[in-house]
Amino acid sequence: RGLTDISLLEHFIHLRYVDLSKNKLKDLAPLSSLTQLLWLKVDRNLLTSASMQDLPYLQVISFDRNHIVDFEGITHPLLANLSLKENKIETVLGLSHDHLFSLQVLELRGNKLNTTAGLGLSKLKKLYLAKNTICSLEGLEEFEQLEILHLRDNKLEALDGFSASMKCLQYLNLRSNGIKSFQEVGKLQVLPMLQALVLMDNPCAQEPDYRLQVLSQLPWLQRLDKETVEEEEREEAEKIRQTRKEKEK
Repeated sequence: RGLTDISLLEHFIHLRYVDLSKNKLKDLAPLSSLTQLLWLKVDRNLLTSASMQDLPYLQVISFDRNHIVDFEGITHPLLANLSLKENKIETVLGLSHDHLFSLQVLELRGNKLNTTAGLGLSKLKKLYLAKNTICSLEGLEEFEQLEILHLRDNKLEALDGFSASMKCLQYLNLRSNGIKSFQEVGKLQVLPMLQALVLMDNPCAQEPDYRLQVLSQLPWLQRLDKETVEEEEREEAEKIRQTRKEKEK
């Protein structure tokens, strides 16, 4: 609707669900009086900051497709789902581990992050980081409850940084990065619960016997790329693994 002023909303103190998407808002200060708010969507506005006064019951916020540069002022204690897709975030500056202790889902696709450092919130279960410029994986030992990690379309060439403390990670998407060797894939052996891995559109996926080579490194996978692992594949991969062991001896 092209709205630039939402000061009238200050009077509707019992509002719980508010959608202000596709306007021209630069300031969310009038929402500070909506202390009963549970759900807020302000996609496609002109916001450069997500800063707001703490809202005690707010659980879901979407700030997609704005011009936000950092996490300053996002400190809602019950916030469980935060989406900042396609903004201009280069740094985790302002990400408050002390305040965002309820956050379980963090969506940061299409920003300008170059590392994962500082994102390890204690209860985080799903983290979406596709289409950034991430070239190094840091601080992953903090992701003790993370179940899903999306890193598609980044700049990763090495898979250092994964940690055995990531004992809940089940799904990992590494599509369209720069991973060349199966030796790098072998570094994922520290992930005890990994069931589904996406590696297509990496240089290593062009190698002969690609699937068998990956499965020889990660024999417990249930799904590789879009296909379920067949028992015959598993047996063939085991032979490759045994042969490699013999050579190493």
